[in-house]
Amino acid sequence: MEISANAFNSGLNGIQAGQRRVEQAAGDIASNTINPAQQANQTPPQNQVNPSSQVSERNRPDLTESLVALRVGENEVRANARVVDTADEVLGTLIDTRA
Repeated sequence: MEISANAFNSGLNGIQAGQRRVEQAAGDIASNTINPAQQANQTPPQNQVNPSSQVSERNRPDLTESLVALRVGENEVRANARVVDTADEVLGTLIDTRA
């Protein structure tokens, strides 16, 4: 029984970690959006430097990394949900065998 409880806890902790990763990545993606009108107007001439836009560009999370983190979080949740399902099946089999 103790092994099954550890599997449940491990699975639930993994699901929570995956959810946190997905929430963080989704927040990064949402904060990285820019509407096309702003993007077209945002390209300054080569001889003009706009330090405020450069600073904001550096502070933005990378969209590619955020999308990858989103997919990793999704896979993490799915894998840990399977761990919980398997632990549930094992516990059910143990109870059926013992009864």
